[in-house]
Amino acid sequence: MKLARRGDEFSIRLGGAELMNSRLSASEEALATLTCARLANTPAPSILIGGLGMGFTLRAALGVLGPNARVVVAELLPAVVAWARGPMADLFAGSMDDPRVRVEVVDVDQAIREGRWDAILLDVDNGPEAMTQAANDGLYDAAGLAAARRALKPGGVLAVWSEGPAPAFAKRLKRGGFDVEEVKVAAHRGKSGRRHVIWVATPVVKTR
Repeated sequence: MKLARRGDEFSIRLGGAELMNSRLSASEEALATLTCARLANTPAPSILIGGLGMGFTLRAALGVLGPNARVVVAELLPAVVAWARGPMADLFAGSMDDPRVRVEVVDVDQAIREGRWDAILLDVDNGPEAMTQAANDGLYDAAGLAAARRALKPGGVLAVWSEGPAPAFAKRLKRGGFDVEEVKVAAHRGKSGRRHVIWVATPVVKTR
């Protein structure tokens, strides 16, 4: 994985494929705002963000969350954290030093299984089809979704970002006991063109 820069534009690439670009931030921000809107009545939400990326999801979450929120960012790759504090520091605008935030170099699957969360936001690889780590497939299979469901507090939200549609994954969410809203969001703020997908899923509450 490599970080490239041209002027103010950053790109993270794996081989010949671009994983993310700093010009395309709108859907990553929407991942946070769509989720946090569901937590408006939660006084001190506990949020897990899987994938640090270029910080757009983290910054957007901090912009709408209150002072008592707790945000944990799980990032598997130490290089990404180093870039965030080094060449990409301006993009992060001090968000990693916000007192509400803790960044952990850990597999997000581990963080899910070891915590209790009001919201889990997954922006790992390019979505349910893994590119960088085959093990990430386990986040999106039936067992991974069951683990996420168990880790959510009552009224909690699981939100998943994807580069494009994944009908099989949407069906898997529903089979896993979630009510699902699928939202298509422009990749580039204020422009048409490429659209990304966000699934906002809430556990179905069983009634007798």
